[in-house]
Amino acid sequence: MTIQSLGYIGINSTDLSQWKTYGTEVLGLQDVTDQHPDSDKCLLLKMDDRPYRMVIQQSDTDSFGFCGWEATSQANMASTIDKLKAAKVKVSHASSELTKQRCVTELVSFVDPAGNQHELYWGPISNSKKMISPVGVSGFVTGEMGVGHVVLPAPNFDETTQFFSDVLGFGLSDLMNIRFSDDPDEPIKRLWFMHCNQRHHSLGLFEMEFPSGCIHAMLEVESIDEVGKCNDRRIAHDVGLSGTLGRHTNDHMLSFYMRSPGNFDIEYGADGRTIDDWEKFTVFESTVPSFWGHDFSVGQG
Repeated sequence: MTIQSLGYIGINSTDLSQWKTYGTEVLGLQDVTDQHPDSDKCLLLKMDDRPYRMVIQQSDTDSFGFCGWEATSQANMASTIDKLKAAKVKVSHASSELTKQRCVTELVSFVDPAGNQHELYWGPISNSKKMISPVGVSGFVTGEMGVGHVVLPAPNFDETTQFFSDVLGFGLSDLMNIRFSDDPDEPIKRLWFMHCNQRHHSLGLFEMEFPSGCIHAMLEVESIDEVGKCNDRRIAHDVGLSGTLGRHTNDHMLSFYMRSPGNFDIEYGADGRTIDDWEKFTVFESTVPSFWGHDFSVGQG
């Protein structure tokens, strides 16, 4: 695959101080903004040995901003750009200033058929300093698998899933067909989970509109105890619960969901499934989201 991982995510914020508190004191990430003086009007949050994995930019909305996808090499990035252009997708090359701010060697941006914003880069530039969590999180599961995953809205579902499969080279991991009520007349909404590395999925595409631009983003920690500690911090900071603790049927993640200042949810989990050989993996449809738990009715009040 030419895309290796979800390298970072961008978030829009009307109040960076909200994300600073949430990101450091609830999620347990390290604020490294002062280490990057060129990143004007941004908050930068670190979760491993990369310079940062979240960039929160000052904006007039509170919403999801963009996905930053890491290409495996300069050649593979060039090949992906060629595929984007062949598919009539506008590719914008970033300025040297923005490329420097992202701490990468080369950077482009594009928009998928559903209107979601994306960046593509190769050659991360890092001093390899480890994250020092202000609340003592032992570590996040990242490395070659990247940040975690995002689930994005894709109301024009067929066009968007085909784009990620045929143009960007993502593989289908599994799928769901969902109704939010018992009404048989409610249209079924499709949800596909897609992979670009060993992580069960780095991307989800949901057949629905969603104003904030993201349904949820997942961060994976190294132990179940860290999940419980984060839930304690969530309670202490009066952060709303969106989904109770549970274990998913598809990626086996043990997690809970909570609201974020960006008007999308954060899934905070551990013990996620990885696939060493996708050629031997059977794509399947899940009829229930979880083996147990994950009661999402708690977030509907």
